Amino acid sequence: MAKNKKIIYLDYAATTPIDSKVLKEILPYLKQEYGNPSSIYNYGQKAQEAIDKARGNVGDFLNCSPSEIIFTGSATEANNLAIFGTVRAWQKRGKKPHIIISQIEHHAVLEPCKTLEKEGVEVSYLPVNKEGLISVSDLKGAIKENTVLVSIMYANNEIGTIQPIAEIGKLLKKFKILFHTDAVQAVNYLNCDVQKLGVDLFTISGHKIYGPKGIGALYVKKGTEILPIIYGGGQEEGIRSGTENVAGIVGLGAALVEVKLRQAEVKDLEKLRNELIDGILKNIPDVKLNGSQEHRLPNNTNFTVRGAEGESMVIALDGEGIAASTGSACSSRSLEPSHVLLALGLSKEEAHCSLRLTLGRYTTEDEINQVLKVLPSIVNRLRQISGIK
Repeated sequence: MAKNKKIIYLDYAATTPIDSKVLKEILPYLKQEYGNPSSIYNYGQKAQEAIDKARGNVGDFLNCSPSEIIFTGSATEANNLAIFGTVRAWQKRGKKPHIIISQIEHHAVLEPCKTLEKEGVEVSYLPVNKEGLISVSDLKGAIKENTVLVSIMYANNEIGTIQPIAEIGKLLKKFKILFHTDAVQAVNYLNCDVQKLGVDLFTISGHKIYGPKGIGALYVKKGTEILPIIYGGGQEEGIRSGTENVAGIVGLGAALVEVKLRQAEVKDLEKLRNELIDGILKNIPDVKLNGSQEHRLPNNTNFTVRGAEGESMVIALDGEGIAASTGSACSSRSLEPSHVLLALGLSKEEAHCSLRLTLGRYTTEDEINQVLKVLPSIVNRLRQISGIK
């Protein structure tokens, strides 16, 4: 990265900086209030009270009972708990379960399902259209007598496509099939009322919403059969053992309070995003926007730039003080093309020429203009190297 340049951070889908108000709430539980919430003396009970308050904040945000919130070490763990926990509960009945997911799920959903497949569990992978949207009729057609769980992400981390979660929830309620959604990318911007969405399991993450890393949560609707995947002291209603990350939990609760206060900012962010999309499509030839224009997160852009390799663009942008990505941060070290882009119908070569720029609450118009200023020359240079003009 260029020295003495202010970083223009455009990778908010990967992680977000911690909010100053959230940090203020967290600090006491990293320093003086370090009691173990399982301890019965006053010092420990103060920590437990902090957890209870945070659980109430999460419950208030999702419109559910605080008792339906299970804190985890990450969204990945929450997804694993939702999938393995419900399937294991079904398997105890001696029945072979069937799961339905989309082809563009995060690896935190894909990999648990692939593991269960190896164990004999049947998994159906729903295709998506060229915009990354599933068909609800396809979903209905994939349902079987032994379908125990459907897991469809609320909004995709790479292309920002928003799925019709409420419509899916309404459908699955008729069949009495459990419905899980990975809502990590959606929480900042979309309606997360679990009653209106009709979900049974709902995953959120702290570090995607200007909270701390190392904390996630899973909403588990009352009455949902679910078994632990971590065993020990029986914390979190016996579903997730392990001494609670008090500071992280406090931070997650505080971050959700701030999310509710930021809803007015969404339209401004969407305006900046549109300026970025329009500027890139206008000033750089042979560029395609990936994902849906209509059903898209207000902070997400993802492009295929013909003749410019994705990682080369990211490195060149970093040299200009601009932080970007080619797709999911969790698979950034992989040489494999994005499974999400391949599912849209892109070739491997096209998928390798992808650039993701995701905006956040600190993104400014000047920063967008700077990207539009330097990116065309970067692409032109890379195309000359590759022999494509």
